Amino acid sequence: MWNMLCHLAGLVPCIPCLLTVLIWQLKKGEFPSVDVHGKRALNFQITMVIVWVACIIASIILSFIHLHFLVSLLFPLIGLAYLILVIMAGIKANNGEDWKYPWSLELVK
Repeated sequence: MWNMLCHLAGLVPCIPCLLTVLIWQLKKGEFPSVDVHGKRALNFQITMVIVWVACIIASIILSFIHLHFLVSLLFPLIGLAYLILVIMAGIKANNGEDWKYPWSLELVK
């Protein structure tokens, strides 16, 4: 259950990384699998924050030449991909399977 909550904490608005870190730090000593799932969930959430910020910056830069709508088309797609991947990871973690997010940076080791 704690493995799943590490991943699904990413769906909480405004504080997904904070909630994941809290669950990971509190339960990693008690359950070794929470250490693995917590790191993977946190790495993915940080990666997605970087992607969102990059898209916002690109949108601002492209707005000067009136092409910001091209980047703004990515926002719903990124959000949908995030939602699907977090739910998939939560289901896999709940089933006891080991799953790694695609395109996730390995920032927390």
